[in-house]
Amino acid sequence: MKAVTEFASFTLNAALKVRAALTAEGKTTEEIQESLGTTYKLEGEKLSYFITALDVAEANANDLKRVLVVRLAEGEKAPSNSVQAEDIAIYPEALVQIRAPKAKEDGKRGGGRGGRGGDRGGKGEKASPWGMSPEEKAAKLAKSQASQAALAAKKAAAPKK
Repeated sequence: MKAVTEFASFTLNAALKVRAALTAEGKTTEEIQESLGTTYKLEGEKLSYFITALDVAEANANDLKRVLVVRLAEGEKAPSNSVQAEDIAIYPEALVQIRAPKAKEDGKRGGGRGGRGGDRGGKGEKASPWGMSPEEKAAKLAKSQASQAALAAKKAAAPKK
């Protein structure tokens, strides 16, 4: 396949609107082609490719990226969704929809290459962005003093060798 020309989707969509408006006004097919030719500065073969591309774009309106006009080599088959005229194939190229990967919901961080995976058991949510309040500091100090006293009592109660 050798590309002859291509038409972008935004050009085709605008031309489809113009063609619909001209059809609603009761214009003939020749008048519509002439009007589109002067609007988009097309003539001859390129105008006939454009008109055919409009028909293809109208049939494949959703997710259209562009319409390609290609010349087929001898023995070469046209793509399945194309319109073929002699040795020319006109086919739509659609946008590929990329889906975002699903987020992990188990609460663990990803592994990646090496590194620490899983939950590291952080401190949790902070109550204040400026640090602990005086009451929280006092409670933390009392808790640590109580745990130190319990450890000292355990050591004192343990038999000596």
